[in-house]
Amino acid sequence: MVSGVRTVLGDVRPEDLGVCDAHDHLFLRSPQLPGQELNDAAAARAELEAFRAAGGASVVQWTPLGMGRRAADLPLLSRAAGVHVVCATGLHQAAHYAPELLDELRGRLADVFVSELTEGIGTSGVRAGLVKVAGGFHALDAHARWTMTAAAEAHHATGAPIAVHLEMGTGALDVLDLLCGELGVPPERVILGHLNRCPDLVVQRQAAEAGCWLAFDGPSRAHHATDWRMPDAVRALAAAGFGHRLLLGGDTVVAGARSVDGGPGMPYLLRRIRPRLARELGEELMNRVLTDNPGRAFAVEWH
Repeated sequence: MVSGVRTVLGDVRPEDLGVCDAHDHLFLRSPQLPGQELNDAAAARAELEAFRAAGGASVVQWTPLGMGRRAADLPLLSRAAGVHVVCATGLHQAAHYAPELLDELRGRLADVFVSELTEGIGTSGVRAGLVKVAGGFHALDAHARWTMTAAAEAHHATGAPIAVHLEMGTGALDVLDLLCGELGVPPERVILGHLNRCPDLVVQRQAAEAGCWLAFDGPSRAHHATDWRMPDAVRALAAAGFGHRLLLGGDTVVAGARSVDGGPGMPYLLRRIRPRLARELGEELMNRVLTDNPGRAFAVEWH
């Protein structure tokens, strides 16, 4: 069985993914971010082109269902910009949805995830390449357990990786206890996001020892308070032998954070973060983090 990363234009070999922004958003809307929606296709294309000009080759969009991911637009943008794009299925925290949508998904959430991974999202023809779910602040509520249970079922049915929003970077060990301990998901199929928002080096080390992927995915304009601590965390993990488990992303969540709208955006990952880390960790490790690691994290022997 051939391992491939499922992009919006079809499966590609892991080694063809190239320099990857492992967690970002081209489109996103939420009642929690009124008036700040990412819903402009022209701006999304311009951002992808700016990322490409900076040396980027692929972007993993973590926007799950019901949050304006605009799956049908992604193939056109990917072709136009010459950038691989990976789309997500999954479900975020309950606060991002109308209660009626959540009620409508009761009893069939895993089936929806599997369908979007294997058949396609609506009538778009686009198949998702990962499942995105979310924890809470230092805890997992009933909604998180429901969505993570469905994500685990979808993983077992397809092999898809599970990417997890950690609220303010917390709850990593609770997530691993549930997904890997209770639900039997192999840790190498779990990607923990937002670890830069809670610079707890002990928890990060424990998560790395468990065998999962650690995503440091800032800065977004809304989440920059601990960005200055991120190089210390990455250095510590690399020194402990976990450089092969690190991922980097931009996590652009609001329109003002795009580079084409005056924010740091996707190019910042390569324009500033990469050279900053390369000075301390070396070019070889940075190449691994930005190219080899994403290919391994998102590649699946699809069932």
